Amino acid sequence: MTLSEITSHLTIIFPLAVALGILLWCWRWADIHRKNAPVPAAGETRPEPDRSMKKKDWLAVGALTAVYAVVAFVGLGSTKAPQTYLHFQQGNTYAQLELAHPQVISGIRYWSGLCTADYELQLSMDGETWTDQIQANGTSGMTQQYTQLFRWNDAILNGNRGECRYIRIVSGGEEYLGEVAVYGEDGLLIDASEITAAPGCEMLLDEQDVIPDAYSYKNGTYFDEIYFPRTALEHIQERWPYEITHPPMGKMIISLGIRLFGMTPFGWRFMGTLFGVLMLPFLYLLLKRMFGYLSVALAGSTVFAFDFMHFVQTRLATIDSYGVFFTILMYLFMYMWLTEPPDKEKKRLLWLGLAGLSFGFGAASKWTGVYAGAGLGVLWLAYWISRFVKEKKAVKWEFLQNVGWCLIFFVLVPCTVYYCSYWAYGPSQGADGPFRWFSPQYLQVVLDNQTYMWDYHSDLVATHPYASKWYQWLFDVRPILYYMDNPGAGTTIRFGAFNNPMVAWGGLAAMVGMGWLAVRERDKNALFILVGYLANLLPWVLVSRLTFAYHYFPCGVFLVLAIGYIFADLRRWDASWKTSVGGFTAVSVVLFGMFYPVLAGTEVSTEYCRIFLRWFADTWPF
Repeated sequence: MTLSEITSHLTIIFPLAVALGILLWCWRWADIHRKNAPVPAAGETRPEPDRSMKKKDWLAVGALTAVYAVVAFVGLGSTKAPQTYLHFQQGNTYAQLELAHPQVISGIRYWSGLCTADYELQLSMDGETWTDQIQANGTSGMTQQYTQLFRWNDAILNGNRGECRYIRIVSGGEEYLGEVAVYGEDGLLIDASEITAAPGCEMLLDEQDVIPDAYSYKNGTYFDEIYFPRTALEHIQERWPYEITHPPMGKMIISLGIRLFGMTPFGWRFMGTLFGVLMLPFLYLLLKRMFGYLSVALAGSTVFAFDFMHFVQTRLATIDSYGVFFTILMYLFMYMWLTEPPDKEKKRLLWLGLAGLSFGFGAASKWTGVYAGAGLGVLWLAYWISRFVKEKKAVKWEFLQNVGWCLIFFVLVPCTVYYCSYWAYGPSQGADGPFRWFSPQYLQVVLDNQTYMWDYHSDLVATHPYASKWYQWLFDVRPILYYMDNPGAGTTIRFGAFNNPMVAWGGLAAMVGMGWLAVRERDKNALFILVGYLANLLPWVLVSRLTFAYHYFPCGVFLVLAIGYIFADLRRWDASWKTSVGGFTAVSVVLFGMFYPVLAGTEVSTEYCRIFLRWFADTWPF
């Protein structure tokens, strides 16, 4: 047997071991559950766990959140990027740089800002006769297209180098150019003190200390960041936004990080990562309220913290993080309403109102928040059907009152939040000032965008090498690769979004258990989890357009809740629960450490990826 054959067999061991461990874990739960009836026998008492938050709960979740925050923010992205720009207000205007003496230059690197167009890059020895730098296909050697914004780009020189003293950059339209780096014949950066910028062009040479050795995801935009950070900046500047295929709230939240840390990779990723950190205490609250055990809430929150999807997706400056965060909130508050004693009406209304507000923010971040909201509607309806069956006409007036409140909390409030989220769209369409919400132009902008978004998503026809279908998400079959680079012989940098196998496979097995409990034993917690999961999954079953693994992100919350349910049963009935609960949690964390290079994008041996990480040889791109 060759070494390659041996290592290929070694790779198979890992998924088989994980799958076997999950099967044993499920068998243990099923056996324990079968022997312990949900309803105590006559004369038997089982103390209810304390579902309130105690000091030790706050310490536990605080420690977990702090540890995860460090892991999440380390290596998030550069805090440096050009912040001053030369603004070409129209085409056919130019910036000129003069070298201290004629010399051969081997490269020009530049940072692209807002607006798209091609430049004309010209070199000259005397400042009078200019040579255009043209690519092999005849296009300009210096471009600023939508995929190149807010990242470092390398110009294409004729013959890969050119002798000159003067460099001229001619705009093709309105454009913002951040910084220009010029490299000598030896490939080294020419010091800015040896270059003179024409009057008004000094900002092209004023931040040379931020120039990197090469472009990477850490110092510029990648994947869908070419849309969202740009649009967030346009919201700040109250320009008409580029990305209008999703509601504005998520991009408004991204803009807060840009205001704090500048238009830098760290700045535009900060809020998504922060929201990823904040998911943990709220998920802990939900787990504690549902199951009552500190150990279960802490273990479940830890499993979610170190889920691959949660880590990768919240460190990418897209809008999915906000939809998932508000999904956690809306289900937390709905559960509080469902389980609050009927005599505490004020508290119940507070929880219901917060659930509606969270729904509004979720839908205003991404339309998938509506899927989660539909699950709330199913839970609300199930609650009242149960009340009617038990109390019949006695709850008729209470039901009608609640319908009135729901019209406020789940229609009026979300619609108001959604409508107000278009605040930054107004000025570019003539709706300016503090009362822009009441302008006819503002209303028309909102209405037109709904039509545009619907048409865009319903008519989208596209292909992508890392696209996947909903049934592939269930088994973690096809990750989406976000970034790939091969910096040296035998090493690679790549990362993508997919679930921790313990969450994907263990959660799916647990979800089957939730279905069994909800139907056969009419377990309310199981029904709550199952409804939330299906509300976020089933709409994608009907979608024929291009879909990706990250669309499964909201379902991960409910997979972890299902795992938490199993944890709670084991904690309550199994004397050796620490082994099963602790073991499941520990393996989740170990797998996170094992896959960390392809989650955080650190340089790693290609052999390590091939032997340890490529569990599905044909579909896992590591």
